[in-house]
Amino acid sequence: MANTKQAVKRARQAVKARSHNMAQRSELRTAIKKVTAAIAAGDKTAAEAVFKSSVSTIDSIADKKIIHKNKAARHKSRLSAAVKAIGAKAQAAA
Repeated sequence: MANTKQAVKRARQAVKARSHNMAQRSELRTAIKKVTAAIAAGDKTAAEAVFKSSVSTIDSIADKKIIHKNKAARHKSRLSAAVKAIGAKAQAAA
């Protein structure tokens, strides 16, 4: 338990910040899952639309330093490659 007023206040603030950060991280995971689901469905136009909205979510969370900028870049790169691969699969099948 905190012994000083300052430590008590910091503990209160930490709880509030942690809950906010957890919500943001959950939003990130949801955005990634939406893109993955659109890719699995095989609809390239829908996947591209979802990917565009997810990129802004990923960037905003990285800007707030909830995740590292390189982790954000890695997610965006992998999702982008997967979206592009949908078109390649469709052309190969045709």
